[in-house]
Amino acid sequence: MYQVPDQHGKLAVVTGANSGTGKEAATRLAAAGAHVVLAVRTPVKGEQARAEILTAHPDAQVDVRQLDLADLASVREFADKLIAEGRPLDLLLNNAGVANVPSRHETADGFELQLGSNFLGPFALTVRLLPLLLSAPAPRVATMSSLGAATGHIDFDDLQSTRQYSPTKAYAQSKLADLMMTLHLADLAAQHQRPLLSVGAHPGNTRTNLLTSGPTLGGGRPGGFTSLAAKIVPSQGPEQGAEPLLYAATGPDAAPGGYFGPRWVMTGPPKAVRPPRRAQDKAVAARLWTEAERFTGISVADQL
Repeated sequence: MYQVPDQHGKLAVVTGANSGTGKEAATRLAAAGAHVVLAVRTPVKGEQARAEILTAHPDAQVDVRQLDLADLASVREFADKLIAEGRPLDLLLNNAGVANVPSRHETADGFELQLGSNFLGPFALTVRLLPLLLSAPAPRVATMSSLGAATGHIDFDDLQSTRQYSPTKAYAQSKLADLMMTLHLADLAAQHQRPLLSVGAHPGNTRTNLLTSGPTLGGGRPGGFTSLAAKIVPSQGPEQGAEPLLYAATGPDAAPGGYFGPRWVMTGPPKAVRPPRRAQDKAVAARLWTEAERFTGISVADQL
């Protein structure tokens, strides 16, 4: 099991921290001494997670804050409160997500739900928190992508899936977008000579509620193929599934634009892996970043 290095004195924000890989990452960061903010859509669930973390680690510093990545107003409010407090932010773990929503849903701002929750929300959060991150001595942004990113395609003609909607294609596009955001942010940090480390991760095939909560939106049910695959494809629990993200956030040899996943693709301890070829297209990544700025109304130029 990966041993998280000492994190005393550091402030970490973990999105989707009430369950799955987010809760596991938050627990282990708190156990290593970090002051952890559980950024969750439902505060009651966040408080339950906090209580469980404190039961296991009574001296841990853990706060719960409401954050709905499918609502840009919520993202702005969350970021503004942290900025007002003025404490440098050492670690931002973009972990929360939704997958395979059976029919097209929209966020509070009218974005396709998977693109909005998985990419545009985390993009807005990351850019808004850049002032706090850049005030820390060695800040990191660790963003969770997915194996599904390898099958993704950035469709600039229909980013919001208004013409044709496919649950799996929308998810793959959103997770490819996450990885391209990670790599482009690393490039921007280098161009502006900022010490920010932007690193990506994927959890392999980890057993969480991600693949069941999305398909049940709108009264749907997980598909038979998903249920069958869960039985025959190698998988692992959140304890191991969170390790690539934890390594991206704290690993001593993580490099700008690095990418980590399980050693045996689906399962195993974390190791450096190669991003999919499409994720390395710098021209597409730059265009996607520009589109994200336009959609969210937030410019990185104002922060760097």
